[in-house]
Amino acid sequence: MSDDTLKLTRRGALLAAAGAGLAVSACGETLEQLDPLPRREGPFKHGVASGDPKADSVVLWTAITPENGAGAGPVEVEMALDEAFSDIVWRAEAAPREGVLSVHGATPVKIIADGLEPGRWHYYRFRFGGETSPVGRTRTLPVGRVSEYRIAAFSCSNYPHGFFNAYRHAAEHAQADLMIHLGDYIYEYGMGGYGTGDAERLARVVDPQTELYTEEDYARRHSLYSLDPDLQAAKAAAAWLPIWDDHETANDSWVDGAENHDPKTEGDWHERRDAAIRAYHDWLPVREGETLIKRYGKAEIGDLATLVFLETRLTARSEELDFSSFPIDVGADPDDPANQAAVRHWRENIIGNPERRLISETQGEFVQDALAASVAEGKPWRVIANQVLMGRLEAPNFMTETPFWLRLGMRLRSRFQWEFAQRTAHGVPLNLDSWDGFPVDRERFYDRARAAGADFIVLTGDTHNIWTNDLYDASGERRGTEFGVTSVTSPSPYEAVNAPDVDFGRMMEERNPEILHNNVRDKGYLRLTLRRGEALAEHVRVTTIKSRDASGEVESLWRVSPSLGGAVPPVERIG
Repeated sequence: MSDDTLKLTRRGALLAAAGAGLAVSACGETLEQLDPLPRREGPFKHGVASGDPKADSVVLWTAITPENGAGAGPVEVEMALDEAFSDIVWRAEAAPREGVLSVHGATPVKIIADGLEPGRWHYYRFRFGGETSPVGRTRTLPVGRVSEYRIAAFSCSNYPHGFFNAYRHAAEHAQADLMIHLGDYIYEYGMGGYGTGDAERLARVVDPQTELYTEEDYARRHSLYSLDPDLQAAKAAAAWLPIWDDHETANDSWVDGAENHDPKTEGDWHERRDAAIRAYHDWLPVREGETLIKRYGKAEIGDLATLVFLETRLTARSEELDFSSFPIDVGADPDDPANQAAVRHWRENIIGNPERRLISETQGEFVQDALAASVAEGKPWRVIANQVLMGRLEAPNFMTETPFWLRLGMRLRSRFQWEFAQRTAHGVPLNLDSWDGFPVDRERFYDRARAAGADFIVLTGDTHNIWTNDLYDASGERRGTEFGVTSVTSPSPYEAVNAPDVDFGRMMEERNPEILHNNVRDKGYLRLTLRRGEALAEHVRVTTIKSRDASGEVESLWRVSPSLGGAVPPVERIG
């Protein structure tokens, strides 16, 4: 693990109670000292990327910024088996999609390179107007015997809140065959919104500075992200497989709306959703299916693993329940039998309504078929790329677990904070936006895995925390292991609580038998190495996101063993 200490080479719940923002002292630094990162100039200033690999093809992406406002005509593309391009295996011309929006003169271009050899590293580059793009590296999916495969997983990259050090570290040290983004790749808020309090000090002001509603708005935000050199480095290092969560459209989105969308003042939800997803497809190296919002599928990694990626936001999700549905006075006696019965009814019949869905029946059947085929082919691993926490997570009783001064602060600062703290005394899920808000659908998922005879590893984003979780179904049978990937930069709600001696992670672990490890503060990414007899998961943290000078280290290391048709073995912490 010594490589992880190398310096990077360049210059809902208590969340609402703590507040979404994070106050950080400027420490005397000025904007001149924190000038923007050096940006690439010329027609390829947005870098290059590849994604959605298959055994014989991959999507290649760039954006063209012609000089003097000239049109972004056809772009030459080359792929080779070596970085010097002495062994070129594919050539083509790519043109922008008809009707694609240009942003500040930049026009995204993507093309599928096909007829490629499986399991090979390829190098690619674009040419336009006499200039050549940076060289990107990508790998097609392997077929046949595979002894090892490495994945880097990210989530929740809030541009104004800090520097993308996790992306840079992964580009330089992860040695990933594939990079997965688990959602919240961009955020829709304008200046003054979530996570923007440090933007001016860090010279990371968002574009546009207002909230995103139109296709042009979302495209401009994607364009801004694509200018970041650390993100460019990660995109050029390996093929990407991104899935979206909610902020690619709007906070807490569901099939017919979002918490952060008011149709009375912000127009039709589906128009906003479609504008956001159109920009997502234009600015990322992803394949376009029969409909743009149907983004779920699988990737076969030879005879080693099946990777299934989910869509849990836009195609089937029911509207999130909030705690306004809680059935009793939050200050009532939690030991009162009548109150306990009311809470049970709320959990079993309101949250537990079987009509509440997170994924569609069609997607569920697809997942079951993919898992069953993987087991039948004798593959040791099934990996689920998932947006929101799957493990059961009950809120600790903040009325007894937190110190008096913190409870007093909640009571004095906010009625909502105090009511939430009181509610936790009655036993409530921490977050109803996760699978905990859709417990029947979680059991359907587990039932499908059981029917397929499949164990699995789940990679999850969303929470801005590090997690390692056991996953048990309602009968108590162990189904798999979940690794919750912390954010690249997005603030954890607990960061805003000035209580360094209050160990919220320990509270989570002690309250919940499924939660083996919870780190509520560190930022970074996850490395998952799949081998035939073991899977190693490394939570990697970066030392800071408020400076460009950062290092990375392994926060914790875990081993998972394949079940091979038997009982699902427990995950082991080995570092």
